[in-house]
Parts: sequence; C-alpha cells; structure tokens
Amino acid sequence: MKAIQLQAPGGPEVLQLVELPLPQPRAGEVRVKAVAIGAGGPDVLIRNGSYKWMPPMPAIPGNEMSGVVDAIGPGVSALRLGQRVLVSARELAQRGGCYAEAICVPQAAPFVLPDSIRFEDAVSLGNFQLALAMLSSNGNLPATSILVPGAAGGVATALVQVARDRGLRVIGTASTPEKRSFALANGAHEVIESDPQGLTEKVMQLTDGRGVDLAFDHLGGALFIACLRALAPCGMLVSYNIVNGPPAGDVFQELRKLLGRSLAVRTFSIHAIDADAKQRRGLMETAIALMAEGRVRAPKITSFALSEARRVHELLDSGGTPGKIVLQP
Repeated sequence: MKAIQLQAPGGPEVLQLVELPLPQPRAGEVRVKAVAIGAGGPDVLIRNGSYKWMPPMPAIPGNEMSGVVDAIGPGVSALRLGQRVLVSARELAQRGGCYAEAICVPQAAPFVLPDSIRFEDAVSLGNFQLALAMLSSNGNLPATSILVPGAAGGVATALVQVARDRGLRVIGTASTPEKRSFALANGAHEVIESDPQGLTEKVMQLTDGRGVDLAFDHLGGALFIACLRALAPCGMLVSYNIVNGPPAGDVFQELRKLLGRSLAVRTFSIHAIDADAKQRRGLMETAIALMAEGRVRAPKITSFALSEARRVHELLDSGGTPGKIVLQP
C-alpha cells in the first residue's frame, strides 16, 4: 500500500511517498481502507518533531481517517465487513498513522459513521470533539458570548458552530476579507479584524462595554493579553495553543490589574482526557450526532491526492487555506 512516511523531523520535504506491505489485522483488530484522510496542525507537529506525543521514527503522520472495514481479525465481534467508520488517533496507542491507504486498529477504536455523514466530512469530527471538550472545560461558568480568534481555522470553525448551537453569541476574528466571509458563512455573528491592537476596544463596543464570557486563544503573543482584556466579569480565557509564542506580557500582573473583574485563565489540551475513554468517546459520539442531525456541518473541504502531502504541509505551514484539508488515497 502507499503511505506518507518520514525518517526524521523537518520541513515538508521530509515527507516521502512510500510503498509498504498491506497490513493484516491481528486478533481483535480490523483493517480500515481509507476513503478520506484529514490533514491538520498535529500532523505538522509530528512532521517537525515538536509534538509532545511523538510516534517513533520512521513515522506516518495523520490523526483522522474515514473509510470502510475491509478485513477482520480473529475474535472481532464489534464491527463487520463493509461498515463505514472513522478512525481517530486519539483512540490508538500512539498518535499518527493515518496518512496511508489502510490501517489496522483494535476493534474498539473506530467510530461507526451514519450514512448521512460523508467520508470527507467525517475527518472534521475530531475538531468538533475538541470544541465540545473546550466548551465543557469552563467549570459550568454561565456564558452568553464567546470570542473565537482565527474564526476561519479548523478548530475555530467547530467552536463557532458548537457555540452557536448552544445559543451563544459568537464574535470571531479574521485576517482577510475571504476569511471574514468564510467565518460569517460558518455561523459567527460578528467578525472583526484579527490585529491585537484595537481588538479589545472592538469587542467592548460590540458587547456594550461588558466583554465576552469566554475567549479561546490559539496564538498567544500579543493576542493573549488582548483577549484577556476583552473578558466580561468572571470571564475565562482558554489557551489551547501558542502558535505565536508565550503571552506578550506578565499574565498574573495583568490579572491583578483586572482584579475587579475576577478573571480566569485555563490552558487546555484534549490529552487531559487521554485516560478517560468514556468521556473522550462520549464527546465524539456527541459530535457525530450533531453532524448527523444537521446541527453542525463540516467546513469547506479542499482535497488533494495522498501523494501531494508535501504541498498540503506547505499550505498548513502558511495557514492560508480556510476550512479542512483532506487527502484522498
């Protein structure tokens, strides 16, 4: 079978299209033949060697695959041949492994897909699972509004939709007119410029001086402080990545300056529930149900052949493609 593999971390050039033996399922395993493979940020971290949960080298990136069960090992009773499924590396012993024409996984790992969800859309479900987890991490803080920077991004589009489904007012940010239009079409109520300078003032104007109850920052740097200042009393800032580096200022000192608002900061990683299969799988089942019912929808899909993985990673590095990138074997 064809797969994308890297022998050592580096830039997109380290991704190699290789021919590997077709894996055969062992006892308790099934083989899933890929129809669609998701490409996203964690794959970049695996490729450049900065992922905290790195698979051993040589490694196959890829954390989401949808397809059909095409082989079953001895003792398998949970799945049947021909069944439509989603494989998430969050259910596997190690991350990665999905940039391939097929993968063998324990029978308990895949999620059954209803016919109403297209294979190409299914590989976005991990972002909705993540969005559900983040929105559940606010300690039952009463919330009516949220701020979602980079609202045209993969995780952000899921956050926007899940929050809107819950009746929250969603304010997003976007860096270009194209991304602004994309975010509005995806469900954001308002979209403002992404420049940290002026962001706080614009959020306060939109909320009549109150601020938002929740803000979700994946960039860090100057944006982190701007989001913090845009919070309403008793609001919470959730930091789920720091693409632009650590906050550009003393966070504790800033919190003390804003003491009268009683603000909170949470760092979030879905790895916090790695050991809680019931919660983790429950969040994914909820995401599948929301998509099947039409309450959330997958973002715009941009498709590439599996052999174009290098080109895809160049696009991921540049951050210039709204929606979800899908590799097709």
